[in-house]
Amino acid sequence: MSERKKTVTKLDSNYMKQYDAHVERQKRKKQRLVRRLVLFSIIAVITIGSMASYHMKQRALHTEKEEQYEQLQEELAVLQKEEDNMKEEINLLKNEDYVLEIARTNYFFSKEGELIFKLPEEDPSY
Repeated sequence: MSERKKTVTKLDSNYMKQYDAHVERQKRKKQRLVRRLVLFSIIAVITIGSMASYHMKQRALHTEKEEQYEQLQEELAVLQKEEDNMKEEINLLKNEDYVLEIARTNYFFSKEGELIFKLPEEDPSY
């Protein structure tokens, strides 16, 4: 089938001019509405995208800070244990018998009439 050609002529009356103007205004209104909706959609997508990006960066930063916090907690535990050991050693060093025992084993300090022989602690290699 071939296309039908319009054979009806358009009336050139005042009503038709008003109607055409009304239809033209409606088209422009619809076009402006579509443009506003597209603009709003673009702004919404950009806003949501930037917020999502910011959220992901904050999550990564939070994870990094948590790992750093765990490492610092472990380091703190080690340092507290070391501090306890140091305090215990300070208390032992206040004891005169302990100091004399260290002097005898490490520095070969001897009592009167006592001989100290240093024996090797390792097994001979032969």
